[in-house]
Amino acid sequence: MSKRDVFGDDLNTKPATDFASMFEESIGGVGRKLSNGDSFNGEILSIGKEESFISTSTPVDAMILTSELLDENKQLKYKVGDRLDVVVVKTKGGEVRVSKKGSLKSNSDLESLEDAFDMELPVEGRVTEVCNGGFRVSINNKIAFCPVSQMDYKVQDHQSYVEKKFDFIITKLEPRNIVVSRRKLLDQQKVENEGQFLDSVKPGEILTGKVSRIENFGAFVTLDSGVEGLVHISEVGWSRLQNPGEVLTVGQNVSVKLLKSEEVDGRLKISLSIKQAGGEGDPWMEVPQKYPLKSIHKGTVEKKEVYGLFVNIAPGITGLLPKSKWRDSLDNQMYETRKKGDTIQVQIDEILFEQKKISLGVPAEFDDQTWKSVTTKTGFSNSGLSGLSDLMKKK
Repeated sequence: MSKRDVFGDDLNTKPATDFASMFEESIGGVGRKLSNGDSFNGEILSIGKEESFISTSTPVDAMILTSELLDENKQLKYKVGDRLDVVVVKTKGGEVRVSKKGSLKSNSDLESLEDAFDMELPVEGRVTEVCNGGFRVSINNKIAFCPVSQMDYKVQDHQSYVEKKFDFIITKLEPRNIVVSRRKLLDQQKVENEGQFLDSVKPGEILTGKVSRIENFGAFVTLDSGVEGLVHISEVGWSRLQNPGEVLTVGQNVSVKLLKSEEVDGRLKISLSIKQAGGEGDPWMEVPQKYPLKSIHKGTVEKKEVYGLFVNIAPGITGLLPKSKWRDSLDNQMYETRKKGDTIQVQIDEILFEQKKISLGVPAEFDDQTWKSVTTKTGFSNSGLSGLSDLMKKK
């Protein structure tokens, strides 16, 4: 094929120097000029025995070693058309060389450790032992130091990292002093994950993840996308809990519903719900059918207050048995001595469905309506059970 066929009739009339300048100009005019350390997502264009090629935002395709496309069994893990996150490790003589981002196997693809340090490229290292203040890490047959604070967000078992391989960023490079950080890579990945999360996931979607931490106020869940969200204790289950640890364990797989995601002071806050992601639904939807007025049920005392007993009659369904309901009862002493965990019989006196509140009574004695107007310093108001939900949340 002639130059005329490829470039048109006028090309052969141009001097060679003009063609070279045109070519250089075209590279600068399309997309951006790649430099060492740049990262991008490219499509695999071809896969060869030793070398493969990936598309870039410029007219020049990038080369990647085919060995980086293999799995642990030396089998091809990718195919033409797949996309990869890569980082530029070399630009020389019009050639662009890249490596998989965050998974460089060694420094063999770099000019030296100085290149990795200057360009903040990740290099793989093996943790050899725990030492004072951190870990010793072997990188390309050199020993580096990783402070405890730079190994992970929270290190509990130091020995669990020994003999494991991780990617690190070199933060200090001297002949006898190499310091590395894994935390910087985790932070970079976290920022990328959060950005993708905000762009792709909307409130109401059901997601999966693992419980990463449990606190008194709720459980933190690391989603499959890599970001972490909070399930408030009120969103763990329909039943009231004193601590999420009653029903959850660290490492447990859970399905969650995204309630809200927003950036607050530069940080992503994600609110999740386990109970709203479950298949059983809100137990209150069946209250009118299962618990009709004047029906009698067995319940468990959840909490005792001076004005009455909070009694759980089913998972997620708790009502108030006011003290005024049993005060004049023949069995008043029995109710007076009840404590948390005791089982008693109660009668459904009134249901405020919209407010999700139930007034309970002593079986066959339901004429006292003072529960509607009781007022206490802890939350009840004269409008009935308007403060009941707040009280129940404070338990």
